[in-house]
Amino acid sequence: MNGKEEELMLNLFYYSFYQAHPAKEGLSSIKQGIENVLEHPVFKDEIKQILEVLYESLETIELEPNFDFTCPLQVHSQYSTAQIMAGFDYYNEDQSPAFREGVKYFNDKNLDIFFITLNKSEKDFSPSTLYEDYAINETLFHWETQSRVSEESPTGQRYIHHRQIGGKIALFVREYKKEKGSIPSPFVFLGTANYIKHSGNKPMSFVWELEVEMPSYLVPRANKNIL
Repeated sequence: MNGKEEELMLNLFYYSFYQAHPAKEGLSSIKQGIENVLEHPVFKDEIKQILEVLYESLETIELEPNFDFTCPLQVHSQYSTAQIMAGFDYYNEDQSPAFREGVKYFNDKNLDIFFITLNKSEKDFSPSTLYEDYAINETLFHWETQSRVSEESPTGQRYIHHRQIGGKIALFVREYKKEKGSIPSPFVFLGTANYIKHSGNKPMSFVWELEVEMPSYLVPRANKNIL
């Protein structure tokens, strides 16, 4: 593990327990935040037991993402929004900007990531954000942009021509916004995807081809044609 990957792993661990960067949490550093978590023997032992249970119940094998930059996130693993942002170094020692969008473009990485909730409730989403997002099969995924995105816009053009400009598209998918009542559901990292076709305008409808087949357990949940 190189120095940058270790730094990002520590950031990811930190943001598994804290909502904001150290200064905002009254801490001097991410290291101090992690030490505060691990200094309690009972809590530390509980974390170890949870990790052991999760390891024994793994349904998929983690895969390396197809990125040309250091990133600790693994394809087919599950992450919270904060952990994903930490994995891409957007949440770090110095910042944790407010983020409530379903998409994020990292200009320094030439990367677009999509946060996709498959089963949306009108209670949690406005009519303009009840998108039609679903799996067509194990590798093809239908996704709608935000309602303001047009084919002529820089965003629309970046999506369409991402391969020509060396850009990457990464998908993070979950079935529901929350689980067990009020706990935010984690996202499954489906890896990178490539443009196949699009239609419509404001919003645009895209079909993406995943570079790695989605986990088998997720296919029937993500495919709306399967009852």
